[in-house]
Order: sequence, then C-alpha cells, then structure tokens
Amino acid sequence: MSRRQTSLLAAIAALTLMGGAAEAQQANMSFFITSVGPGRGADLGGLEGADRHCQALAQAAGAGARTWRAYLSTQGAGAVNARDRIGRGPWQNARGVVIAKDVAELHGTNNLNKQTALTEKGEAVNGRGDTPNMHDILTGSQADGTAFAGADDRTCGNWTKSGEGSAMVGHHDRTGLDTSPPALSWNTSHPSRGCGIEALKATGGNGLFYCFATN
Repeated sequence: MSRRQTSLLAAIAALTLMGGAAEAQQANMSFFITSVGPGRGADLGGLEGADRHCQALAQAAGAGARTWRAYLSTQGAGAVNARDRIGRGPWQNARGVVIAKDVAELHGTNNLNKQTALTEKGEAVNGRGDTPNMHDILTGSQADGTAFAGADDRTCGNWTKSGEGSAMVGHHDRTGLDTSPPALSWNTSHPSRGCGIEALKATGGNGLFYCFATN
C-alpha cells in the first residue's frame, strides 16, 4: 500500500470516528432551539402540539429516546409554568456543552448564549446583527420561568393563535437594543407585535422555541 493510500485510509477513519462522536453527543443532547417552527407562527397547536414538535425534531436528530417538552408557559385557568415542564436538569446542547445544571441555575446564572443555544442539528441560530435576525424565542414566560397573570396576552392565546395577539419572547443571543436586563434575557425580553409568522419576523424572530429533555 502506498503512502498516499495509507494517508487516505487514515483520514477516512478519522472522519468516521468524528461522525460517531457527533452522533453520540446528539443522542445525549437534552436541550435545543427548534431549527424550524411548525409553520403557523405562534399557533403551535397548544402545549401538546409544541411538545410533539420538540419530540419529532429530537427523533430526527437521534435523540428521540428522551421525553421532550417545550419551554412555554400558559395563562388563565390552569396556567402552566414553563419551568415546571422541563425536568430537573442538567441540560446540554448537541455538542455536549452544559447550559445549566438545574432549574435554579437555568433561571439564574446559566451558560445559555448564541454560541451554546444551538438547534437539534448542532447549528447556531441567527442573532442580532445577522440577516435575518431570529433571536426572538417564544416563551410566554417571566424571568423566573413562571406564567404571566392578568389579562394581557403573552402566549398568543396559549399557543393557538397565528393572527392577532402577542407572545413574550426572549433573546437567545443575550443581545438587544441596550444592556438592560430584558434586552439581555433569554426568556423574557419583550412582547411580539402579533402571532403570525410575519409579525414574529418583524420583531426579530421566526416562531422558534426552546426544547428540554425531562429525563
């Protein structure tokens, strides 16, 4: 065997090992931002539809053995807190980087930013300064991960509206118009202009949301 053939085989072997390692990391993934939304703006089919979307994307990425839940709150009678839906942690992205060890750290000093808040494919999501900007992530939540009280819609009708209404969003890249806490918040930055995909895009989003594995 020539030296060139030996080098080629070695390169192929290295790529195979790298591919296997990447697949193993994705199998152990327990957090991601959806690479795409269901296609109806903030109408996610309620919490159940959002959870199914998380599960389907995780399945396609090789992490379907886990139980996945969307990080979303609801309002009104029987309101649900996003923080109560996602398990106990720790959570890591598709590259094996831990973003938070537990619920308290997630809602405190976490490791969630543009470099770590990746999709289920291990890809970065456009942030402020990119074209198009997609850093508005649907949450419907307050900073501590709890639901909003009051009559003001912050969940696009509990994730069933794609027209009028509003949803609270966070900035996954922790960047905004200034350095105020809301501008730098991953889960509660500002309300959207509406619930349709064009309205979400107009404020810097694309109908994406966070998914966490509960086990």
